[in-house]
Amino acid sequence: MYFINHEQINDRLAFLNVLAETSREIVAQWQQGTPSLAWQMAQERVLHLAIETVTDVGSLLIDAFILRDASSYEDIVEIVHGEGAYSESLTATLLQLVKLRKPLVQDFVDLERGELHPLMAVLPGAFEEFKASVAAFIKSELA
Repeated sequence: MYFINHEQINDRLAFLNVLAETSREIVAQWQQGTPSLAWQMAQERVLHLAIETVTDVGSLLIDAFILRDASSYEDIVEIVHGEGAYSESLTATLLQLVKLRKPLVQDFVDLERGELHPLMAVLPGAFEEFKASVAAFIKSELA
């Protein structure tokens, strides 16, 4: 029998709604003209929180279903994908996302802030697919 921390998984999946809405607001702000530094920093924070949320859910799934230990953020995405939790296209998007962690967390001083990151427009849809895929994966694993 597996122990799945449904509360933590559900809390994080619900938080993706907040990130999706914020992503939409940031994209809209960028389309209206040159965003302020505050909007540029908000973009970084959304990307960072998206990385942490997705990898937290992945880690919880790895722990719950006793999958192999991950050696990196990218590995978390790949392990869960390898178990059939989400599509190839979503995996590609998630890998793009988690590869941003080092620049956002370690190289933030040198980060180019003037452009809208292409993932910002993609994230709301990716979050919806991620939530549905995780729910379906848990259901199938428990069947």
